[in-house]
Amino acid sequence: MNPFSYKNAELYCEQVPISKIAETVETPFYVYSKTAISENVKSYQNAFKAVPNLVAFSMKANSNLAVLNTVIQNGGGLDIVSSGELYRGLKAGVDPKKVVYSGVGKKASEIEYAIKTGILMINVESAEELYKINEVAERLHLKAPISIRVNPDVDPKTHPYISTGMKKAKFGIPIQESLKLYAEAAKMKGIKIVGVDCHIGSQLTSTQPFVDALKRVKGVVEELRSQGIEVTHLDIGGGLGISYKDEKPPTIEEYAGAVLGVVKDLGCTIVMEPGRRVVGKSGALVAQVIFNKHGEAKDFVILDAAMNDLIRPSLYEAYHEIVTVKEKKAGKQPVDIVGPVCESGDCFASGREFPPVEQGDLVAILDAGAYGFSMSSNYNTRARPAEIMVNGEKFATVRKRETLEDMIRGESISQF
Repeated sequence: MNPFSYKNAELYCEQVPISKIAETVETPFYVYSKTAISENVKSYQNAFKAVPNLVAFSMKANSNLAVLNTVIQNGGGLDIVSSGELYRGLKAGVDPKKVVYSGVGKKASEIEYAIKTGILMINVESAEELYKINEVAERLHLKAPISIRVNPDVDPKTHPYISTGMKKAKFGIPIQESLKLYAEAAKMKGIKIVGVDCHIGSQLTSTQPFVDALKRVKGVVEELRSQGIEVTHLDIGGGLGISYKDEKPPTIEEYAGAVLGVVKDLGCTIVMEPGRRVVGKSGALVAQVIFNKHGEAKDFVILDAAMNDLIRPSLYEAYHEIVTVKEKKAGKQPVDIVGPVCESGDCFASGREFPPVEQGDLVAILDAGAYGFSMSSNYNTRARPAEIMVNGEKFATVRKRETLEDMIRGESISQF
């Protein structure tokens, strides 16, 4: 579903006018559709229903407790990359047996927390990490469930910053090296081998890279079994893209068909780690026009939202559709849509055709549910925005806007 649509020239999220939220919540704020998030999780589950499966939402995309709880309510689990994310996930109500732990740099204290919590598996990214996990597990007199993240050296054809499955990436272990490491792991007292893991990147718009990667990973599973090493779970990662502008990504059903065409006969529980595809189009950043500025070379629309609220355009030159909350039919003119942060890179859109707006008008930056708030910061000592959840005709604040006091909490002036 598309949760954002115009009704009588007014932008709604589900059945709630955006302007109604803005009457009670200071801009900028994020707004999320609970229904859209729920439907996206169910779409993955239904598409993979031919095999045992777990939708482990990649919570780095959006770690708001209400968002996580929505995933969990619908039977999903979580893909985490830090102790903080594990803590958040537990507070949101996740079953530890539905948690997978990814990431290249897990500290001993983080490994201990994960083992004690009893999560499904830790995705191992290096030989040294495996040795450390075993060391911690032996000290605890427990066995750590692990999979090894295999790097299949497949080009995912995406932005280089979010490409993770090629040999030059910091992620994963080459296939031949992984087989040797599995053989070592099988002899370790603190290790229980559970699965094989593979993730090649984010915002992929074709099924072919997934197919190419999984053909290689399938060979790993088969080789391990031939050596007597049992593998029960196959973590296929995430990465299925959404349409920000002109992209035409596969449907979830097309993606599942391509994946299952390769790995269905392995008899593994398929673990997937979708993030962007679950929440990307389920959220928007709502801002207010502060000023129009007419320059010699170009015109600017200045918003009260900035790069600290949504950094994707500045970081990746990413495109986000930007619309007025009150639908405007007037002729569009090219403008730069910018924020108030003191950086030339604080720009949401350059030379964008946009209708005339006035001070106080509301705009919505769409497709911002993923890597929006979760990558936000207090740069320029700007308070991070509120987050709102909409469900049908109801809405609630699920994270209050930060206060000035919030931004200095924990700091002190040295006494020397």
